[in-house]
Amino acid sequence: MSEVLEKAKKAKEASYRLGIIPTAIKNNALDIMAKALELAEKDILEANSIDIEAAQKKNLSKALIDRLMMDGKTIDGIIEGLRTVRQLPDPVGRIIAKWRRPNGLQIIKERVPLGVIGIVYESRPNVTVDSAALCLKAGNAVILRGGSDAINSNMVLARLISESAEKAGIPSGAISLIETTDRDSVTEMLKLNKYIDVIIPRGGRGLIQHTIENSTIPVIETGEGNCHTFVEKTADLKKAVEIVINAKCQRPSVCNATEKLLIDEAIAKEFLPIVLKRLKDARVDVRGDEKARAIDPSIKAATEDDWKTEYLSLTIAVKVVSGIDEAIKHINTYGTKHSEAIITKDKAMAKMFTREVDAAAVYVNASTRFTDGGEFGFGAEIGISTQKLHARGPMGLNELTSYKYIIIGSGQVRE
Repeated sequence: MSEVLEKAKKAKEASYRLGIIPTAIKNNALDIMAKALELAEKDILEANSIDIEAAQKKNLSKALIDRLMMDGKTIDGIIEGLRTVRQLPDPVGRIIAKWRRPNGLQIIKERVPLGVIGIVYESRPNVTVDSAALCLKAGNAVILRGGSDAINSNMVLARLISESAEKAGIPSGAISLIETTDRDSVTEMLKLNKYIDVIIPRGGRGLIQHTIENSTIPVIETGEGNCHTFVEKTADLKKAVEIVINAKCQRPSVCNATEKLLIDEAIAKEFLPIVLKRLKDARVDVRGDEKARAIDPSIKAATEDDWKTEYLSLTIAVKVVSGIDEAIKHINTYGTKHSEAIITKDKAMAKMFTREVDAAAVYVNASTRFTDGGEFGFGAEIGISTQKLHARGPMGLNELTSYKYIIIGSGQVRE
């Protein structure tokens, strides 16, 4: 029996017990997990240094190494995440709605775990702990399959949290990591619909497409963020500059960073030179369409591929548009349904943008960088869903549950 199949079977068995385990036991498990990570910081950093050294030898991009790298602050953040999840209300067993039918039947709609969740992800070791914590609190078993670049970090983290969970009374197999780095293991995992209920891919377009095309298990698409910021002609230009710089430069390697800047042609000659100076001062590689380059010929020419690309780096493409209609059409053509923003003083334009742009998160006069479970007040997230079914946007505990109907009668039969 392969490692993937063995762990999937154990996860399925564990999910039946985990789904009914009391909140107190789950919270105690999260406490023990946090303590274990505190005590093992040296071991975690040593494992991560091996991954970083290997990544550098392979000449991986700066953005990928940034996602892979851990330090004391990173570990503190992971531990804080565990404690945050512990404090969140347990969604399992919560009554969503209830009502009584004329025939006397009482119908109750109650939250239940999804069952077994498979997480396929790249680079970021923190996903190992964050995902496990959220799945555990929502009563789900989890099978983790991280990228080969982070295998040493992931193995240490997974061992610490799975052993800690078992000490607290969580069933064995509820948290497991696929340790083989053979790519075939991902494809095998995607076919185990008998044991795994949901697959969540976290990574770039290649990973997400591979998952969608090969999975026999329902997939929740997350992650890819070709995000846009549209500066409308009535915008406060000073605020617009600060929003664009934050959205692009504050952390360019994440999925909610703005990748494209759309500027209303009515203000382009005034606004573009101002924002370009700030972008260039921040060492951003700027590319633009013909109208943008006519204003500043130093801008590199943007290609068709630029409009489709999630850079995840200090690169941005600029397009001068005729107005909000062209901006919306461009976003709905090239966006990935993640996060889109308009900077405007016109309430009618803001309403039009928020109604017509197809995205999980649509901003008015704010940076796209806020698309995050913590920033939304969810406490934590397992990813940003860019689809419409079941869950959309930052996925917190509620989004890791489904529901069932409980019908209570007193002898009713259907005529």
